Amino acid sequence: MAKLTTATAVTCLQRRRYVDGHEDDRKGAALMSMLTQDSRHTRTPMMRAARLHEVGQPMVIEEIERPRAAGTDVIVEVKACGMVPNLANVLANWETWYPHEPLPPRPAIFGLDPVGVIAEVGEQVVALAPGDRVYVNPTRSCGACHACASGVPQSCDHWTFAGYFGFNRNSLAIYEKYPQGGFCEFMKAPQNAIVPLPDNLDFRQATRLGYLGTAYAGLKKLGPMTGKTLIIDGATGTLGVGVTLLALATGVSRIFAVARGAELLARVKALAPDRIDTFSNLSGSTAEWVRDQTGGRGADAMIDTLGAVASLDSFKDAMHGVGRGGRIVNIGGTAGELGFDVKWGMDNSIGLSGSAWFTTAEGMELVDMIRCGVIDMSVLQPKAWAFEDINAAINGVTSGDGGFTSYLVEM
Repeated sequence: MAKLTTATAVTCLQRRRYVDGHEDDRKGAALMSMLTQDSRHTRTPMMRAARLHEVGQPMVIEEIERPRAAGTDVIVEVKACGMVPNLANVLANWETWYPHEPLPPRPAIFGLDPVGVIAEVGEQVVALAPGDRVYVNPTRSCGACHACASGVPQSCDHWTFAGYFGFNRNSLAIYEKYPQGGFCEFMKAPQNAIVPLPDNLDFRQATRLGYLGTAYAGLKKLGPMTGKTLIIDGATGTLGVGVTLLALATGVSRIFAVARGAELLARVKALAPDRIDTFSNLSGSTAEWVRDQTGGRGADAMIDTLGAVASLDSFKDAMHGVGRGGRIVNIGGTAGELGFDVKWGMDNSIGLSGSAWFTTAEGMELVDMIRCGVIDMSVLQPKAWAFEDINAAINGVTSGDGGFTSYLVEM
């Protein structure tokens, strides 16, 4: 027997009323029941999502209800999502390392750097439309406090990484409203998190925007750097390579690239041999080397990009390579007590600050530089896994060439 669709049910009801002049209650109720069931099915579209049910267990790909757009939110059909190189460490250890910074409630959908196509917009969205190619900035904030209104959402008490972790218990309220990271087929996001993508930036390369945006925002906090010198501590990592590319693009005249491995350092130097000097901190003191390279004065600024499990000894050594009046910005994930002579900082007018992620506006500035060819994305080589291989991807992100490899999953 052929399946009775919504349209067929409506036609049958209309025809019976017209021919008989009255409604058969029993048969009409049966038809309406089928109509209601079919409408419910239409109103509840499903999607696939990779969800973590328990720390220490693999993610499970499941069919769950697809989000719907309303108000100023949009729904993005995810085409690819970046893979954080230390995601396995975060999933296994974060709640022990930083219990005050909550992970999303389980079962959780992670995924920090989603890109895709807008599938649906809320009724109050006017500047975005279905079909737009976009990057989704994963940060969320309340949108109503002084910090949000001033364009510095990182200072909002509700600031949160969707698909990663929150910065305090207020993030749990954000996760209720925006539970999806990028490891799913469709995700909901506020319109102020959307960065439109230029035609010359494909989805694979666009999954690197989180790290490049973090590098860009950190450089901006140093102030104008045209014609100046910069130490990049951890220059061969995912953040470090990004800082190097952005420093070259924004006019830094000389870069002191510091890391451990000679092979990857050689690749960094090849980006601009006349502007980049490299040093392996396995061979000695970074501070002494930089001062030797600058006639004793030191560099104008430093950015530290080292990851969560890195020793602070490298940071502490490198920072003393910064000269009088210099600025130091930390954009990496190193943790612990730094312990240095604060009088040295005062006497030399040294500025030290942290920089977390970037704003959507900074993301727009970044993609415009890519659109114009100021940043050469071709030096970054994507390494992709199919969505079905999400767990292999999480465990395979150390198999590339340091910061020159971008890791992602594709839908």
